[in-house]
Amino acid sequence: MTGNRLLARFFTQLSNARKNHYDYTEPNSPSPEHLKLHLAQNANQNLITGYGAGYVAVNGQRYERNLIVTPGEIVPDWDAIPELSETALAPILRLAPQIVLFGTGNTLLFPVPSVLKVLIAAKIGYEFMDTHAACRTYNILLEEGRNVAAALMVV
Repeated sequence: MTGNRLLARFFTQLSNARKNHYDYTEPNSPSPEHLKLHLAQNANQNLITGYGAGYVAVNGQRYERNLIVTPGEIVPDWDAIPELSETALAPILRLAPQIVLFGTGNTLLFPVPSVLKVLIAAKIGYEFMDTHAACRTYNILLEEGRNVAAALMVV
């Protein structure tokens, strides 16, 4: 295949992926809801390697319950979303990330604004998004070397 043909094929595949709103679907996957992410893994850091209906995979290990992921630690069975409270934020405060990404499932959910005062007082940035977007954003910030946490609702 010539260089021009190869380049044209690449851009066609990239364009199709953007149209379908997903980056990569595993071959023979039943739907684009199952995504396997491929990034260079930094040694000793937690990378979200996949997600789908009912799970998030970190470093290839599957988690089927809500969790918090940081570059250096995983807090499994975190049941704070959607009932986010000041008490539920304690593990995040202990981890002291620069920013926390709240993955709220398939739809956006927001806590009572007074709860967020705890994060503001601790100078921790926050963002609410669907879980799949939080997984992708976490990996990007991780690759940038940011101290990020992803608090994920597994759906």
